[in-house]
Amino acid sequence: MPFNFEHKPALVAYVTCGDPDMATTRQIILSAANAGSSVIELGVPFSDPLADGPVIQRASQRALLHGTTLADVIAMAKSLRGEIQAELLIFSYLNPIMRMGFAKFAEATKDAGIGGALITDLPVEEADDYLFEMRKRELATVFLAAPTSTDQRLKLVAKACTGFVYAVSRTGVTGGVKPSQSDAADLVRRLRKVTKLPIAVGFGISTHEQFAAVAEFADAAVVGSAIVEVIERNPGHEAQSVEKFVRNLLAKS
Repeated sequence: MPFNFEHKPALVAYVTCGDPDMATTRQIILSAANAGSSVIELGVPFSDPLADGPVIQRASQRALLHGTTLADVIAMAKSLRGEIQAELLIFSYLNPIMRMGFAKFAEATKDAGIGGALITDLPVEEADDYLFEMRKRELATVFLAAPTSTDQRLKLVAKACTGFVYAVSRTGVTGGVKPSQSDAADLVRRLRKVTKLPIAVGFGISTHEQFAAVAEFADAAVVGSAIVEVIERNPGHEAQSVEKFVRNLLAKS
């Protein structure tokens, strides 16, 4: 179940599904994958995205105005099966998945050909039922590890992860603030002691230089707000603009 990050650093690209609409989201995902993204995080819009900064909050609101649901996201992902090589990962808050039910969610995710899920606000200490349903279907589970986490909690997070470990480069919300490379490197070093899974670093990565710097200590970089902002700033040209942005991120220096 571990995700395959062949290139270092691999790119984990986040998109808010339904922003500006589902048809455009589908094209954005194809473009991001075609440009070299290893994993596409399928962001499920939520009305109260506390861990996200203003860019993704606005995207969620736009997607919700179109009525985008978790079921819509899964159906769209299923329509992509066979068209892209990038892994797909559901990225959601707990509420939409709870409403669907863990078993139904896991079954639908498996049926759609999605590799697994990351639930931002589900603590590992309360994840037993979710983990049971996901592991029964051999789906990857990804959890967040923070610089403020104790060594004991990092062990719990690492044990609950099967796809990769998402190392949060700093505290706070997504986007905006430049990440601390020293904090991120230290967190990755601590995680290496408790897991052999790939480690992806995220929160605040938006430039080629920041992306390339992650290669010194991690397996992948997660880019979210910067991609969502590209979508927001280029109405009518979202997919082409994201493809250009991703290619620039991945360009060899």
